[in-house]
Amino acid sequence: MTTTDTGAGAGLASTRRALLFGNFVIGAGLQVVAGTLQDLSRSLGVSVATAGQLISIAAVVVCVAAPFAAWFGRGRDMRRLLALALLWYGIGHAACAAATGHLGLGVARALSMLAAAFFTPQAAAAMVVMSPPRERASAIAFIFIGWSASAVIGAPVSSFVGEVLGWRHAFGLIAGLALLAAAVLWRSMPSGVKTPPVSAAAWKAALRDPALMAVVLVTALQGAGQFTVLSYFLPFCKQVLQATAAQVSLAYLWFGALGVTGNVLLVRLVGRMGPGRSVNVVLCAIAASLACWPLVTTMPALLVVIVPWALACFASNSAQQARLGHLAPQLTPALMAMNTSAIYLGQALGAAGGGALLASNGMGALSWAGLAWMLAALALSLWAARRIKVHGLRYATTGGPQAVDR
Repeated sequence: MTTTDTGAGAGLASTRRALLFGNFVIGAGLQVVAGTLQDLSRSLGVSVATAGQLISIAAVVVCVAAPFAAWFGRGRDMRRLLALALLWYGIGHAACAAATGHLGLGVARALSMLAAAFFTPQAAAAMVVMSPPRERASAIAFIFIGWSASAVIGAPVSSFVGEVLGWRHAFGLIAGLALLAAAVLWRSMPSGVKTPPVSAAAWKAALRDPALMAVVLVTALQGAGQFTVLSYFLPFCKQVLQATAAQVSLAYLWFGALGVTGNVLLVRLVGRMGPGRSVNVVLCAIAASLACWPLVTTMPALLVVIVPWALACFASNSAQQARLGHLAPQLTPALMAMNTSAIYLGQALGAAGGGALLASNGMGALSWAGLAWMLAALALSLWAARRIKVHGLRYATTGGPQAVDR
């Protein structure tokens, strides 16, 4: 390896770590509402279901904004834009911490999520540009370890801080971490990294390919399944299981630790099985936990039942991003943007639908609805893999590569 190669490799490694940290902060910010939901509800004088709609509001904003963020970022210096996105995220969460009412918090939350709409898909697109072809899928999966790490540290810490000091301190903590992440990324990532512009014809090719769109829809369906339950995980622990603040933090820590383990294992699994098969494995694991959810009546039982789900939770999004990057690397900026929209569409559907079920039928209905969403995601994922195997990608006839969804 030449000195130039060594320098390039070191630069890529430091960039991967910086983007992983950035995703950690983005993930921690996304989870801060769920982790402080009980205190938010009390402080703002609204019901838990109403406070939970803050998750849906932010999710809808990101869902709509992500494709426009991909258009805005085309051909621009990713170092500058990704650092600015984290800076915006920090300022937005500081504004959330200072909000005086539910409406003001909702507006500040929605505006801060514009940064998430840009950062996550464009970080993945930057990895595709910077990484050798054989390492692209594993590189994308690696930077998504930050999401699962946020569950290990971000979710339990925000939950504990929210219970002990109040939700404003938890939002302030995210603001500080975002500013730190912006500085780390600015020092670590080389300038001049630009994602290729995606033409209108390429967008049309992706949108008209039923297999690619099915894969993107899988992300939305599985997200809806997870967030139907996850959005109300804290109230479930407090109201149904009578858990203490320390026990809830322990549950989040357990969930997140398993999530990190699952994402690390996924990097290896993708290399051996391929991203498509890996997606189906993690969907089955989540469905298994949701099917057993009605058996949970104590905190120890909860810690056992969530093991398959926790191992697969963050790995599901990582595997989906890797799957799309593998299927059509030339369309990565567009597909990552659409997949990010699908992530947040799923969150919005899950949080809103879960809130409606919670208000009408109580906690017991949430897991069954989540399971239905998850089985639909698995069925569609298997259909997409079958179609690609038999018919290939329609995009391949427009000049893209003939992909295999393995």
